[in-house]
Amino acid sequence: MEKKNGRTEIAELGEFGLIDRLMADVEPKNETTLLGCGDDAAAVAAGEREAVVCTTDLLTEGVDFDLTYFPLRHLGYKAVTVGVSDILAMNARPEQLLLSIGVSAKISVEALDDLYEGVKFACRELGVDFVGGDTRASLTGLTLHVTVLGRVERDRMVRRDGARINDLICITGNLGAAYMGLRLLEREKRVLSDVKNPEPQFGGYEYLLERYLKPRARKDIVDALREEGIVPTSMIDLSDGLASDLMQICKASKCGARIYLERIPIAKQTTAFAEEIHADPVVAALNGGEDHELLFTVPLSMQEKIMQLGMVDVIGHITAENTGAYLVTPDGSDIRLKAQGFPEKE
Repeated sequence: MEKKNGRTEIAELGEFGLIDRLMADVEPKNETTLLGCGDDAAAVAAGEREAVVCTTDLLTEGVDFDLTYFPLRHLGYKAVTVGVSDILAMNARPEQLLLSIGVSAKISVEALDDLYEGVKFACRELGVDFVGGDTRASLTGLTLHVTVLGRVERDRMVRRDGARINDLICITGNLGAAYMGLRLLEREKRVLSDVKNPEPQFGGYEYLLERYLKPRARKDIVDALREEGIVPTSMIDLSDGLASDLMQICKASKCGARIYLERIPIAKQTTAFAEEIHADPVVAALNGGEDHELLFTVPLSMQEKIMQLGMVDVIGHITAENTGAYLVTPDGSDIRLKAQGFPEKE
């Protein structure tokens, strides 16, 4: 079917399809470029044995956050988490951060103090140096641009393309809570939109709010893996949802996957709120996004070590590419994974 005026809408390609198209003919020319587009971070040679990894993230008001209910201190903290998580997904140590902002006239100096206090607190907590950035006026609201640098030994750097058949699929923490925290905030905003002195009802769901407003980068996991001598075969930051991010590993590694529904950890508050709003907590876990946990694979031979670690859940295994990526339900049904929406049975 011929496109109207030869125009292709971005929605037709999706985020990852758009990136593939824009970067299709980009090839590194310098020997120092070890890894370009296509992973959580780029990598540049730093001597013979190490690499500097670099990532950048853009957060825009009205798309990534709503200042109606997002405290600026938490936003600053979360901006650090978003960038640092990409560095951790390369099995690297985050070391430096730069923050550039676009600021509209509605933002006061005191508000920016709060934003930067959150950034500084997160950097201190993670041992990251806040080394600068840029500031510009904005006509469209608040925009944050985060760049994080890290360092890793080349033989310990983990990419998305290293998963192999029979590798175990592991995740840190529980999934879906951040998405349910967003749903909770959106509900209260909608319900109280015309109330003069609104009093949102968050009782019993504080954990969901924390997971969305102040997610923590899992540096503890990367440190623990290093201490135990475990180098994952592949790894990715869980920012777009389990289904989408697992499919990114499968695409890069040219493999399939089988994950098991009963093994996916979902917090009690996630399930409780999902039931309250007549939603499915599994959908939140698979497609919610913004959990900022780590999804990684390790050889089957490391199963005992991983289980002893006590900080991760093994939720499945890697299969051959031609088998596809599936969720296996307790009754043995196979559901093909999709990047958005609940996967359909075949």
